[in-house]
Amino acid sequence: MKVLVVEDEPDMAESLRWGLEAEGYVVDVAENGEEGLWKAQETGHDVIILDVMLPGLDGFQVCSRLRAQGLWTPILMLTAMDDDLDLAEGLDVGADDYLPKPFSYTVLLARLRALTRRGLGVRPTVITAAGLTLDPASRRAWRDGVELELSSREMSVLEHLMRRQGRVVSKTELLDHCWDAAYDGGPAVVEVHIHRLRRKIDSPTGSPIIITVRGEGYLIEDDHGG
Repeated sequence: MKVLVVEDEPDMAESLRWGLEAEGYVVDVAENGEEGLWKAQETGHDVIILDVMLPGLDGFQVCSRLRAQGLWTPILMLTAMDDDLDLAEGLDVGADDYLPKPFSYTVLLARLRALTRRGLGVRPTVITAAGLTLDPASRRAWRDGVELELSSREMSVLEHLMRRQGRVVSKTELLDHCWDAAYDGGPAVVEVHIHRLRRKIDSPTGSPIIITVRGEGYLIEDDHGG
């Protein structure tokens, strides 16, 4: 799951990055409204955390411009102002949810999970595909009832593939959603993680779940056979 954090307070931005990465999210950070608008437009994210009080373009303006351009990534707005008018303005310009500062980190995570479940496409609380079960909230996965020991990155790759079951997912898409913007390596790292996932998921049954589509990417067939 890839999150864009638009926050100009360095301590808050770093705290959000650290906490979200510890939960298995891939995090991009923008320090002002202009940078946040550009990153939201140019790089695919599953959800945006957008502070209201930003230098340059404020959060209301960023949100309004994204919606005017037809970009409907779920947006959670953060504000130090707990005011009904601010709340109304944020929702009116297209925000999906609103969280006043200071906030509980547990509540923030729950709000993010709720937003991504009702965002673009179907996002159930627990994902199932081809004998696999994945719980994004607890970052745990099972095959046929047996828990899998997966690294944070392996979990992110598997979650992305399972959320798009029945669709071929390219290496580029996996890089975009499961590695942060600071990673400057090539797509070979995706192959390495797919290989590791297969060793953990397919063994001991030997029944393949992640299918390679030559020249295109990887596929997990849906529960109805694709």
